[in-house]
Amino acid sequence: MNASAAFTNDRYDEEPYGERDGAEVSRVHISRAFTGDLEGSSTAELLIVKSEGGGGYVGHDRISGSLHGRSGSFVFQHSGLMGPDGVTNTGTIVPGTGSGELEGIRGDGTMLADEEGNHTLTLGYELG
Repeated sequence: MNASAAFTNDRYDEEPYGERDGAEVSRVHISRAFTGDLEGSSTAELLIVKSEGGGGYVGHDRISGSLHGRSGSFVFQHSGLMGPDGVTNTGTIVPGTGSGELEGIRGDGTMLADEEGNHTLTLGYELG
């Protein structure tokens, strides 16, 4: 199955905890709302690095809601890099984290923003 959901970051709290040799490291706490094939919300924790030449992050979203009409939750682990060659992003549903009607969910996807700043989660997943 494939799913796509627009999302907004309702809360974005960044806590820098180190800067050295041109790289700033921060922890970010995010609350998101999803609409589309996934209707729901998430809380996320990210570790990010910013530098003059780009940046990167790793994060986990605990997502709760209804995915194609099935209610439950799961954890999505994702990472990305930003640099002169563009943006890359990859993500995976963490095995064993599905609950409710999403128990046994597995798959991968992306969390990306377009040039206008619209955010989208895309998933390719299986249940079972």
